[in-house]
Amino acid sequence: MATILVTGTAGFIGFHLTRRLLADGHRVLGLDNVNDYYSPTLKRDRLQQIPKSDRFHFLEADLVDRDAIAQLFAEPIDAVAHLAAQAGVRYSIENPQAYIQSNIVGFTNILEACRHHQTKHLVYASSSSVYGATGQAPFSEHRPADHPVSLYAATKRSNELMAHTYSHLYGLPTTGLRFFTVYGPWGRPDMALFLFTDAILQGKPIKVFNHGKMQRDFTYVDDIVEGIVRVIHHPPSADPAWDRSLADPATSYAPHRVYNIGNSNPVELMDFIEILERAIGKPAIKEMLPFQPGDVPATHADMTDLERDVDFRPRTTLEDGIQQFVAWYRQYYGKA
Repeated sequence: MATILVTGTAGFIGFHLTRRLLADGHRVLGLDNVNDYYSPTLKRDRLQQIPKSDRFHFLEADLVDRDAIAQLFAEPIDAVAHLAAQAGVRYSIENPQAYIQSNIVGFTNILEACRHHQTKHLVYASSSSVYGATGQAPFSEHRPADHPVSLYAATKRSNELMAHTYSHLYGLPTTGLRFFTVYGPWGRPDMALFLFTDAILQGKPIKVFNHGKMQRDFTYVDDIVEGIVRVIHHPPSADPAWDRSLADPATSYAPHRVYNIGNSNPVELMDFIEILERAIGKPAIKEMLPFQPGDVPATHADMTDLERDVDFRPRTTLEDGIQQFVAWYRQYYGKA
């Protein structure tokens, strides 16, 4: 049994990860500020679904609160799964300060706490958005990712650089996971699947950006959680073969790694909508709109490294995953 801190416990992925770790017999410390970026009611309902256990302790606090972070680290923590962040590409254009505070200042506080308490492994959420304008499909960790097209992406790339610095200076093992469009039950209301399902059931139009000419590497949340768990138990070590002249960005002379974690099966947005229409049993009213600032036209994860290192392979088809989401949505909101 390990003691694992999960930040963002009331968030979509953090909630699912917490339940999985408890089911695996671990002790979990949870942190979340339950902010109002989207419905706090949904976040608190997620927390209610976490089994009551003396192996789970939850603290409602913000990442920028160093005293709260110190309170959590007052006892030994074996690993940290840092999933708390200000999410959303488009919202980062409207409210940049929220991203600096949560994703930069908050992440610094986590790094400092891990450093001073000799945490054995820090796993943190990055994003496929870091590939930005340089994304050449399939996206590979071995290519540079230095041209972000949103502040959200820039903060996530900053997290990777900050983590590497702490791995270099203090020997802190850190692993960044670049998530690719995670979906599933208890998902975020600002994501396409949630927005589309709600609109179709209400007979309202869905907003289809770039006139539907988009591709996304949709990844089911249970698959994501399986990957995170495997990575938590696989802390990186220094790569003795790392060549400074080549400077491979996926590995390092320090105990730091970055991995893609996705489905490696990009889907056309219009095909995605068709699958959702079949799951709901109702056609969508489509409002075709231009490309949005901060978006990228396609994402596609190269999963070679994660499969090699932790034997991770996603298992859930898009059809099954969407069916699971629609069933949850109808049950949770009582919509037939």
